[in-house]
Amino acid sequence: MLFDTYRMGNISLANRTVMAPMTRSRAVDHNIPNALMAEYYAQRATAGLIITEGVSPSPNGLGYARIPGLFNAEQVAGWRLVTDAVHAKGGKIFVQFMHCGRVAHQANLPGGAKAVGPSAEVCPGEMWTDASGMQAHTAPVAMTADDIATATTEYATAAKLAVQAGFDGIELHAANGYLLEQFLNANVNKRTDGYGGSAEGRNRFVLEVAQACVNAIGADKVGMRISPHGVFNGTGPFEGVEPQYVALTEKVSAMGLVYLHQLDHSAMGAPAVPTALKKLLRNTFKQTYIAAGGFDAASAEALLKSGDADLIAFGRPFLCNPDLVARLQTGAALNEPDMSTFYTPGEKGYTDYPALA
Repeated sequence: MLFDTYRMGNISLANRTVMAPMTRSRAVDHNIPNALMAEYYAQRATAGLIITEGVSPSPNGLGYARIPGLFNAEQVAGWRLVTDAVHAKGGKIFVQFMHCGRVAHQANLPGGAKAVGPSAEVCPGEMWTDASGMQAHTAPVAMTADDIATATTEYATAAKLAVQAGFDGIELHAANGYLLEQFLNANVNKRTDGYGGSAEGRNRFVLEVAQACVNAIGADKVGMRISPHGVFNGTGPFEGVEPQYVALTEKVSAMGLVYLHQLDHSAMGAPAVPTALKKLLRNTFKQTYIAAGGFDAASAEALLKSGDADLIAFGRPFLCNPDLVARLQTGAALNEPDMSTFYTPGEKGYTDYPALA
């Protein structure tokens, strides 16, 4: 089944593999995508669906060094290089909107931008800055109701720009401890207004962003990624996490979102998402369901045959195997990833992984 065609909303996918979103930090000039990035994605266009690295819909969301944005004309033009290159190879590509929120350092943000979050608590740990190496995260500003409304508008505007840039759709990154999950997660969201204090309150911002994007470009072009039980960036499970995510899933399913992308970090050493919850979310969401988390060809095929997913996302295997689909089909050996070049500028460890002859 992994290599069968699949109809997702209004687009046809050549197979059921998805290239998972992975930060690569190659947008070296004012967070603008470039020809090197177009080459990287085009090399991997045999994926049924490509989901880009995290892309900020706002200057305030550019928490990491050299990550791309999509909020101005120059970035639209840069992304058009990417989408044209992927479409020329017959591929399909969604852009992932990742607003870093409090996972940020001021040195990485453009002038006038600020680290923001649901609350004023600093994210634990450190992050890389090109100016000063590893640094503790910057203290975020707790978002006001006006800030939340502005951010919601930024997402919707970025969704429209994504269509202008040639993307087939967008993914809202509500996982891995970035802004949307910061609102979802009770360990991070300490608000006592209508955007916190209860499961309904914590879900509110994410649902408003999703609805704004649906209104802007249509539900058939909007997906969402979630990671209940995720532990990245100071999140972690909390009391009531499972019913909260079921309620969230019910709402985004009713909105008609084209897919739900569920992430399990256990392959990276984090606790697994309970199988019962995965099945419940899969059965609650009525459109396409994407599973991610340490799959190989055999486990992907088994999950598809079980009916517990429609598409399977692969991360690092796509990073270091531009022709991953062919390798999975033929059983060819896979290249190993060079972790030292995951986030470094330039083509080394980016566009120079060999394909099969």
